[in-house]
Amino acid sequence: MRLREALASGKVVITAEVAPPKGTDLTAFRESLPYLKGRVDAVNVTDFQSAVVRASSLTLCHLLLEEGLEPVLQITGRDRNRIAIQGELLGAAILGIENVLAITGDHTEIGDDPGAKPVFDLDAVTILQAAKSLSQGRDLAGNPLQGAPDFTLGATVTPCYEPLELQVLKMESKLAAGATFFQTQAVYEVEVMRRFREATAHLGDVKVLVGIIPLKSAGMARFMNKNVPGIRVPEELIEGIEEAPDPVAAGVEAAGELMAALLEEGLCDGFHLMTLGREDLVPGILAAAGLA
Repeated sequence: MRLREALASGKVVITAEVAPPKGTDLTAFRESLPYLKGRVDAVNVTDFQSAVVRASSLTLCHLLLEEGLEPVLQITGRDRNRIAIQGELLGAAILGIENVLAITGDHTEIGDDPGAKPVFDLDAVTILQAAKSLSQGRDLAGNPLQGAPDFTLGATVTPCYEPLELQVLKMESKLAAGATFFQTQAVYEVEVMRRFREATAHLGDVKVLVGIIPLKSAGMARFMNKNVPGIRVPEELIEGIEEAPDPVAAGVEAAGELMAALLEEGLCDGFHLMTLGREDLVPGILAAAGLA
């Protein structure tokens, strides 16, 4: 269980993220793995991200294990009731998948089949409660299990959210439910994390991995500012990307510089790299951050 050990060690923890294919072709997935091996402590597999039909997170997590990478099973409350969620968690444990990231999930209205009916029987907090209960040998209804999993539980948080106090309250609920680490929405300013860590100082030694999405163009940055809640890319950074002869390289360098600055001030325990299909950028980002 490398992720749990890495979180406990005090080292800079690096996680990455991959998306299952919309279909059965695993070519892009397999081509991404050499850029992650030996560089990250664990790899999240998204769970029907943005309410879009894809192969299941559980299947890709199993393939990551076979490839020698530590998987993190993302599981949302949107698509399954509590019976199915608990069953999937037990199935993951049977396969040797023991890292879980609990997410409530985007509404189906934003996906590629808006007529799909959402479930939302459990949200992120109650998924954590279910996983914690399973680890203690009972399901949510209190029924005993024949063998219990041993999960490392994670959750998400959005440091650039207003009002920030609501995110802190959610963090408190997720910690009480069993979360031991947090991966954040993408951050682009040191000041955002300064304010966030001040607001969460009372929570003690909470492991926080800052989300990093490298910018590939000014258009991408402006799109996120307009359409993605909880993300704020400063205009100065957008202009720098726009004027750069190689916007992708400039985005990689900016990501690395931010990571180095956050580490210098001790504002995080590591990073969650969300490269959106460009896992080939991971080595360059780590090098730019001084973490190669």
